[in-house]
Amino acid sequence: MNLKRVVVTGLGTLTPIGNNVAQFWDSLLKGVSGAGPITHFDASNYKCRIAAEIKGFDPCEHFDRKEARKLDPFTQYGMVVVDEAIRDAGLDKEAINPDRVGVIFGTGMGGVESFQSEIVSFANSNQVPRFSPFFITKTIGDICAGQISIKYGFRGPNYSTSAACASAPMAINDAFMYLRLGKADVMITGGSEAAVVPCGIGGFSCMQALSTRNDDPSTASRPFDKDRDGFVLGEGAGALVLEELEHAKARGAKIYAELTGCGLSADAYHIAASHPEGLGAMNAMRLAVEDSGMQLTDVDHINTHGTSTPIGDISEPKAVVSLFGEHANKITLNSTKSMTGHLLGAAGAIEAVATIMAIKNDIVPPTINHFTDDPNIAPLDFSFNKPTHRRVDFALSNAFGFGGHNACLAFRKY
Repeated sequence: MNLKRVVVTGLGTLTPIGNNVAQFWDSLLKGVSGAGPITHFDASNYKCRIAAEIKGFDPCEHFDRKEARKLDPFTQYGMVVVDEAIRDAGLDKEAINPDRVGVIFGTGMGGVESFQSEIVSFANSNQVPRFSPFFITKTIGDICAGQISIKYGFRGPNYSTSAACASAPMAINDAFMYLRLGKADVMITGGSEAAVVPCGIGGFSCMQALSTRNDDPSTASRPFDKDRDGFVLGEGAGALVLEELEHAKARGAKIYAELTGCGLSADAYHIAASHPEGLGAMNAMRLAVEDSGMQLTDVDHINTHGTSTPIGDISEPKAVVSLFGEHANKITLNSTKSMTGHLLGAAGAIEAVATIMAIKNDIVPPTINHFTDDPNIAPLDFSFNKPTHRRVDFALSNAFGFGGHNACLAFRKY
């Protein structure tokens, strides 16, 4: 089969360390932490009282007040980053066929803030059934993709993916497949999440998944550090405009990088813990490299899942060593979650953007907050505490989710 080549022509981000791609990338290189005390609600009675929230976001700068009330924050975030990505790609709606432009967007939890709000109101009203007419359309996970298509008139493939923290790379994988098979010209893809709400913090906290370094939030996310104690919950969104190469060239689009392959796998091991030997992670990376037609020795950089959890931060480096052998020592790894926190279903989207920017600029952002080596973690190059300037021609971006879902995206310099 003659598969089409797929390139990235537009990027958009809304993150705890920057509300657009330029701010996000600048903060990554400077090692800025987005973590701080929770401001979205009173968390004084919670075990974990910190999160990586977005800053200075006013929905009324992007939507009129009436429209904003109909949209959960996760949908607002997704629509804002897609707008940035489309503008960045220079897409002219009048010059493209809307029947061949699709939207696939991932989310792990969907409209959880709206769901919680409506249920609390219902419980407090002595269970009088008075719900907002927008309750369902604010909470369902597919609605972000639907709202994007409605706004722009894109009539190609349209749906959401949900695979916990691997949701966005699953969406990117699906978008990639439609393009390489010639079933679309342009795909808008990525992920969005807005789970810094009481049930989100409370739920992950009771699983003992979150850091409780409440007195020092800026150093709480410590991927691969001996004293890591859990992840910092984040929020935001990321978007990519993927395009069939000849379509992009015909309209004179700028090209950030080429998406060359994807690898998907399952741990088939545990609902919340990664495989101790990193078996699923290893399979996903291997498949992504094979799908790209590249060799393992071609990999220059891996943006790791690196959440700052006790078990996961051991298994992923094990997978790298097992798969790459001696070449593992020549790969520069990093974890952007040390700065952004963990954006759940949106994490893989902003990390894909970071990986693409690393390729474009030949700079790997740092893994901040490293203080003490962990003897249980393979001594690889994690770009600790400062960016690494090096040639990056071929890079991987990993994402793993509760349920044992693994996804790896492979990007190459164009």
